[in-house]
Amino acid sequence: MTGGHQPWVVGLFLGIIAVTLGITLWTGRRTGSRAEFFAGGRTFSPLQNGLAITGDYLSAGSFLGMTGMIALAGYDGMLYAVGFLVAWLVVLMLAAELVRNCGKFTLADVLAVRLRERPVRAAAGTSSIVVALFYLIAQMVGAGTLVSLLIGGGAATQRWSIVAVGGLMIVYVAIGGMRATTWIGIVKAVVLLVGAGGLTALVLLRFGGNVGELLHAAAAGSGRGGAFLRPGLEYGGSVTNRLDFASLALALVLGTAGLPHILSRFYTVPTARAARRSALWAIWLIGAFYLMAIVLGFGAAALVGSSHVRASNAAGNTAVPLLAQVLGGGRDTVTGSVLFAVVSAVAFATILAVVAGLTLASAAAFAHDLWAAARRRSAEEPADERDEVRVARFAAIGVGAVAIALSLVAARLNVASLVGLAFAVAASANVPALLYTLFWRRFSTRGATWAVWGGLVPAVGLVIFSPVVSGASGALFPGVDFAWFPLQNPGLVSVPLGFLAGWLGTLTGRRDLAAEQAHAELEVRALTGAGAA
Repeated sequence: MTGGHQPWVVGLFLGIIAVTLGITLWTGRRTGSRAEFFAGGRTFSPLQNGLAITGDYLSAGSFLGMTGMIALAGYDGMLYAVGFLVAWLVVLMLAAELVRNCGKFTLADVLAVRLRERPVRAAAGTSSIVVALFYLIAQMVGAGTLVSLLIGGGAATQRWSIVAVGGLMIVYVAIGGMRATTWIGIVKAVVLLVGAGGLTALVLLRFGGNVGELLHAAAAGSGRGGAFLRPGLEYGGSVTNRLDFASLALALVLGTAGLPHILSRFYTVPTARAARRSALWAIWLIGAFYLMAIVLGFGAAALVGSSHVRASNAAGNTAVPLLAQVLGGGRDTVTGSVLFAVVSAVAFATILAVVAGLTLASAAAFAHDLWAAARRRSAEEPADERDEVRVARFAAIGVGAVAIALSLVAARLNVASLVGLAFAVAASANVPALLYTLFWRRFSTRGATWAVWGGLVPAVGLVIFSPVVSGASGALFPGVDFAWFPLQNPGLVSVPLGFLAGWLGTLTGRRDLAAEQAHAELEVRALTGAGAA
């Protein structure tokens, strides 16, 4: 950005912050009870909740990271779009209605319906916080990259931007709770879909609506020729690359059903039917966005050039803002700068909405699953709602501080690949315990804790000893090499380990007769809604 046009950028960013803070203050007066703070009073309609889910799901990994991957890797970059969308079929068929009927605020509520409360809440609450932190890192890295590109200043600006976004997300959650988070997500989803739609229309108009011409131009602009449009550029060749492809696909397809901030969305509607309709709205809206994102990724390769995208940001996170600048007429034109600023502001709004949802999910897991369960002397003892909400507000501050610190370390990584890691951890730890609880009568408390820890520990451990952290030019610590696990994503190993651990933990322990008897009650509740919150 040239200095003369920076006021556009600053004005739009300040406008977004003012609107979101206004929403937070407007809704913050009604967050005294748990149902209000954690679930927004369960008063949102399916369309509203579908938009909020879209706002939470379409993160910086989708708008910045995924389009950048397509601009750099072509056909292989589209794996993220396919995996993210197909995952919603799993959520629709196996999770949405059942989770709404069985739980109240968190994933652990579903497990605690038929299993011993304290051990499963400790495991599921910890896992939810870890998953949210992985996802938060991706969003805040995206924010830092975006702002540093807009106003200059390099690494220093990126660091301060991460700190600023972390501070804003703490304010959103601590003051506004789920109601503010939901309305911010709705506004963000509308803005994102309209902005992406307008940019997609401009790309297609540039090529006269001819998608074939767009693809040929993208292949030429990539510098890879026809290989850009064929499988294998990123995940082909060696056996390791092919296994990485399968690992990422498995993590993306299963991971959504274990994301805490997505599962908590189904508690904000009054009935299971509304939860199912919310998921249907989300599928249509998210599907439309990913079609547009594919066009934007190939458009960036065609009009900006993969080499220029990589020069601006090695991970490709700035492909869409640079594309907007080119479509507006170039860097030194007013229209180019304005369009660049508008698209960047949309991306910034995307990040703010997602980090608010993730922080709230983490705060709920800590206050409702870890703190409240440990404080109660028995499962039947009622919780002090005001204390729980107060602890959740302080937990939001703690989660925000940890996320800021980790994001400052991970600032050079690709946003989409970071999101892929969050999906892998969710698919490894949360999904096995959830599916076993809902569909396996013999599943026990021991099996649930083994499933969560047996997926969580290997997933995080394999990430630490993977090329994501060391041993590669794009790693977190490129100057050292302690990577012995060859894959970028651990899902191919850690997801089966999570399911295996849950199965072994159940079969090798004593039969949990109370859990087996409670399974019949859970089935009735899951399918009919009898006794649901």
